[in-house]
Amino acid sequence: MSLPEVTIHLPEWVAQTVDFERAYAGDQEKMRLAIELSRQNVVRGTGGPFGAAVFERGSGRLVSVGVNSVVRLNNCTLHGEMVAFMLAQARLGSFSLRSADGTEHELVTSCEPCAMCLGATLWSGVTRLVCGAHRDDARRLNFEEGPVFPQSHPYLEERGIEIVHGVLREEANAVLELYRARKGTIYNG
Repeated sequence: MSLPEVTIHLPEWVAQTVDFERAYAGDQEKMRLAIELSRQNVVRGTGGPFGAAVFERGSGRLVSVGVNSVVRLNNCTLHGEMVAFMLAQARLGSFSLRSADGTEHELVTSCEPCAMCLGATLWSGVTRLVCGAHRDDARRLNFEEGPVFPQSHPYLEERGIEIVHGVLREEANAVLELYRARKGTIYNG
């Protein structure tokens, strides 16, 4: 018997959609990328309505992207944020995005993270989290967001993670509604 292996890969369309060579300026431009990833994931039928990207703070250099891959890769942990973290750490060759040379990283995600992704945000080493849709927007589709408590965000902030909410929320929420209209799988409800 051979032991199982886990392989994480992005859908093929990502290579044609994302320009990894450019720098992204400002929260809205970065969020537009995360939202477009989520939209393409829905339109192309490759996963749930969530996209994320990791950037270098300051330079805006794109380090990695992630799209929800739970159903596509049969793994409940492969939320967009988790995929973005895993691929960023693989690209940088480090278990932490808190770089020894002082380079800081940020996560930009099309929807506020669920409990799992919020916990991973703490351990990832990012120093900033930028969110689009609100977790209540996802819960309206019956996505279970887990135990995110009123003190969860202040807890992260006390540990040096700046959090920005509601960037292009309406655009991000429109992708959630598109997923609902297409009768997308609610895989954790």
